[in-house]
Amino acid sequence: MISAEYVVALLKQQASEEHAERMQGFFKTGKGQYGEGDIFLGIRVPNQRAIAKGVWNYLSKDQWPILIQHPVHEVRLTALFILTHWYEKAKTEKEKEQWVAWYIKYRAFINNWDLVDTSAHKVMGDWFWDRDRSVLMDWVGSQDLWEVRIAVVSTYRFIKRGDYSSTLWMAGQLFTHPHHLIHKAVGWMLREVGKMEEEVLLEFLNQHYTHMPRTMLRYAIERLDEPLRKDYLLGKVKN
Repeated sequence: MISAEYVVALLKQQASEEHAERMQGFFKTGKGQYGEGDIFLGIRVPNQRAIAKGVWNYLSKDQWPILIQHPVHEVRLTALFILTHWYEKAKTEKEKEQWVAWYIKYRAFINNWDLVDTSAHKVMGDWFWDRDRSVLMDWVGSQDLWEVRIAVVSTYRFIKRGDYSSTLWMAGQLFTHPHHLIHKAVGWMLREVGKMEEEVLLEFLNQHYTHMPRTMLRYAIERLDEPLRKDYLLGKVKN
């Protein structure tokens, strides 16, 4: 079995100071920004995925909490790649439940949009597909930005399986959310609904588009035909 220290050492071999600088700006790590204080080593995502794929079956389970609580962003992301491997390779429901419990327990460290977006639907969305979703529904009302985004992005798995109910309910709850990252996430999920069944998206938009945040609307209508997109943006579509 290998240690968290060994995984961190592998990651550090892939570090790039120049790339780290770009990532610090891209993920808004400045004072007062949503990623304030986060640390980057400049490790590209494909390299993180490759390392996770190479170590997930050898990492001692008691070492994973060290990785997810690490101050370096890429270490936490690699930890989530590893957890996703564990979840997807689990042989029993009890084993899967353990990884979901860890995801929930350590969610405070899943604290930027890429960490959420690469893992939430694969773990939380898959687990809660055929179970009581009240945990996710409760997080929609959270004061924590990332809990809300985890809830929304988790529904991606539901959408792909033809269930849009949670997505549409969450969208309706989040029109007044103050953060653009939630508007983007909701708009993205609505767009995914439209890719599956455009009529469902159009019915929702026709009822609500006039009071949706602009960013949410733009994301939701991105794949619609150009004339219809313009009509929504100009407020010309009749309810």
